[in-house]
Amino acid sequence: MVILFVGMFFLFNWLMGYRKGHIQIDLDERYFNHKEYIKAIQGELEKRGYQAEYLGNHEFEIDGKSFLFLERNVSMGGVPLQRTILKPNKNEREENLNEQHRNGS
Repeated sequence: MVILFVGMFFLFNWLMGYRKGHIQIDLDERYFNHKEYIKAIQGELEKRGYQAEYLGNHEFEIDGKSFLFLERNVSMGGVPLQRTILKPNKNEREENLNEQHRNGS
């Protein structure tokens, strides 16, 4: 029973974006219009001191790094929560590492 509880705890944290390098944003309002949602995400990132630009296709450039954004809707205490998770774009990171390796850095 304890193993099941611990497993569910880690699964919940993984789904909610609590991982190294990820950015989580919980906005005060729920957004149904995609353009308004993007503006709200960008505004919150800038408020936190990031330089952010939406590139389209669920991709942001934040402080020069590529991030993919995921939306999670979860019921927290009966109230729906719209969570935005910005996860580092793995393909971009691999390309940068390969480029550094080729350049001998």
